[in-house]
Amino acid sequence: MNVYDAARSRRTIRKFKQEPVSREDIMKIIDCARLAPYGANMQPLKFAVIEDEQKRRDLFPLIKYAGYLSDWNPAFEECPAVFIAVLADSSIKPPANTECDCGAAVMSMCLEAEELGIGSCWLGAIDRPKIKERLGLDEKYDVKYLLGLGIPAQSGDVFDIKDDIKYYFDENGNVHVPKRTMDEIIVKL
Repeated sequence: MNVYDAARSRRTIRKFKQEPVSREDIMKIIDCARLAPYGANMQPLKFAVIEDEQKRRDLFPLIKYAGYLSDWNPAFEECPAVFIAVLADSSIKPPANTECDCGAAVMSMCLEAEELGIGSCWLGAIDRPKIKERLGLDEKYDVKYLLGLGIPAQSGDVFDIKDDIKYYFDENGNVHVPKRTMDEIIVKL
């Protein structure tokens, strides 16, 4: 799979099978974050892997999975088999200045996951202080995002926006994601 195909086929997955993700695949995904571009090459991000069922259960109520689906969250039995906590190390760079670093790292991980056949969900609607506390993280780490990983239990497709940008689930639980057309996003000079 090439990068373009991975970008076209990658969808945010919100329902996962409860099957393990190999340690080798997890490390390969994190290595892609390590190799991502960082502002001034400071590399301020660290990554914590959460696979343990009890730790995932502890984090589960601290996460909102689908902002446009206000009355829906997955059951624990549908949540990711692995979470990767994306952490900003304040001893390297102020956490407020790491958003571009996070974007490059997380998207690199999502694309590698797609190539490996692993679904991903970039989670930003999270209770950062409680997650930090429950993971017992050192004071120097700020929780920026979680990346959920697992074997997808749903599929997704993309289509041109008609009236609304809101994604939705169909009757089979698959996600449909409207995207702006190329004509709409290209600014002519």
